[in-house]
Amino acid sequence: MKEGSMLFVRIDYKVGADEVTEQVAIESAEYLKKLSAKRYLTAGVFGDMTTEEIDGAMVIFEAENLAEAKAISDADPVFQGGLYRYDLRQWHVMVTSTEL
Repeated sequence: MKEGSMLFVRIDYKVGADEVTEQVAIESAEYLKKLSAKRYLTAGVFGDMTTEEIDGAMVIFEAENLAEAKAISDADPVFQGGLYRYDLRQWHVMVTSTEL
């Protein structure tokens, strides 16, 4: 992480019964992968990957402030169609492992 940066947690919630198209899912994954090359970012989905029943996701990422974190989130293609919404919180890390 860059000095002075903060971590944010974005929890994504499915809004309706419609599914995100495969193309939108690919675009969202590519967007997040591109961001991860520039800043700390980890992401994953909630659901059953064997049945592809996904009902949400969580993304933890680095941003300078809440405004930048919101702009990063809003630009994710998964939100363009209105099928998902998100909650965004600043995350203050209190404990982290150094060895596993």
